[in-house]
Amino acid sequence: MWLILALLSAVFAALTSILAKIGIEDVNSNLATAIRTVVVVVLAWGMVFLTDAQGGIANISRKSWIFLILSGLATGASWLCYYKALQVGDASKVVPVDKLSVVITLVLAFVFLHEKVTPKSVIGCILIGAGTLLMVL
Repeated sequence: MWLILALLSAVFAALTSILAKIGIEDVNSNLATAIRTVVVVVLAWGMVFLTDAQGGIANISRKSWIFLILSGLATGASWLCYYKALQVGDASKVVPVDKLSVVITLVLAFVFLHEKVTPKSVIGCILIGAGTLLMVL
């Protein structure tokens, strides 16, 4: 199931980039990000209520709150930068550079989460980095 959801995520992320590039024309990138964020908030809370998950708010630990808030701030910063980059650059170049987040995530997972470094993950990081470089040149 995780693979199907991950593939759907990739499809929706691709659509996000193309739709955003079209929609951001003649719109301030910060305003566009705010509009996108409101839509995401409505969709996310809609899913919370649709799945009757709102009761779990009281059970969230202080640590989880802190890290979820920090994650939200990182997401916001990422989206603001991404939309500005999309506005001034070609989607075919902005998106591959944005996907370097995969490499950065793997490195951070090794450093902070102590996840295993495997030859496969190192080779994957190198290939993603090389592929990104090839696409933006």
